[in-house]
Amino acid sequence: MIPLTHAEIEVTLPASIEAMLDRVQPDMVVNTAAYNLVDKAENEVEAAMAANAYGPRSLAMACGKRNIALTHISTDFVFGLDAATTPRRESDPPGPQSVYASSKLLGEYFVRSYCRRHFVIRTCGLYGQAATKSKGNFVKTMLKLGRERPLLRVVGDQKCVPSYTRDVAEAIAALVQTNRYGLYHAINSGDSSWFDVAQEALRLAGIATPIEAITTAEFGAPAMRPGYSILDCSKLAGVIGRPMRHWKEALAAYLREIGEIAQ
Repeated sequence: MIPLTHAEIEVTLPASIEAMLDRVQPDMVVNTAAYNLVDKAENEVEAAMAANAYGPRSLAMACGKRNIALTHISTDFVFGLDAATTPRRESDPPGPQSVYASSKLLGEYFVRSYCRRHFVIRTCGLYGQAATKSKGNFVKTMLKLGRERPLLRVVGDQKCVPSYTRDVAEAIAALVQTNRYGLYHAINSGDSSWFDVAQEALRLAGIATPIEAITTAEFGAPAMRPGYSILDCSKLAGVIGRPMRHWKEALAAYLREIGEIAQ
């Protein structure tokens, strides 16, 4: 594994990609770069498209002509336009509702079009040790606010499964050792919402702050979110030989890792 910084490779600059691939000559590229500030993307369209759509296109074209496999991380946000009530499969038609979602879906299409040996992996609401400074992660934010505020109000009508980065990374590591290229879903199992995850995180951490479920409309975010984006991971499980663990088990493991489980 060769981790690369922005100083070493910039996905929005094709020449940077070409130079790095020629120097390293990798067997596979794993693209974790993304513009993921969902609400800001509504006003920063060019920045979102550069990182999430045209950057992956340049990566895919460069990898494709060198026959290098490309693994690309995408999002559950590519769904949402239709009113689904059952877990989304890879074969279900997408329906993005925001600039961010549209840019990520376009990136998927570019990777799948320009690089024959590809893994495109959709995941959801990642939390883990390596949170970005600009965004943090949902679980840590809930713990922080739970200690600072007398009441928390969290969206409860968006059905999704925020997932632990360690579990997603382990699933990706297993998947990319196969030659079963294609589109996959990778989230923790079970049924949840942002409210459910926040409530369970506070309970496990021993934080007694009351928490109230509110609607998406009440929250009033600039960008639209999917009302239902739980992903069906049975295709992934069939290839790597095991299912993703339940989100409650994953959340408890994460809180133990960061020393937040109440004794």
